[in-house]
Amino acid sequence: MGLFTILFGNKTKKIREFIERDAIIIDVRTKAEYDTGAIPGSRNIPLQQLSGRVSEIRKLNKPVITCCASGMRSGSAAGILKSQGIEAMNGGGWASLYSKL
Repeated sequence: MGLFTILFGNKTKKIREFIERDAIIIDVRTKAEYDTGAIPGSRNIPLQQLSGRVSEIRKLNKPVITCCASGMRSGSAAGILKSQGIEAMNGGGWASLYSKL
């Protein structure tokens, strides 16, 4: 197994597993950023609003893949959701995630 597979292959596999389980994609960029382009069907919940909407996300009872512009904010978002008992993963930058779907 090569270094690339170790670093990225498992993430792609996990993304596919989440999608197979009807995961929702939450884009945590600002509305203005989201409006310039996004994954079809994704939900826009800016990172600043995420903590206040955890109960809404929990009610969906689905795994969550977070994304943003580069993967930094989505990493924070996934951490927030995990700390609240929601199964979540950081999908990274939205364009990169979209290419994996």
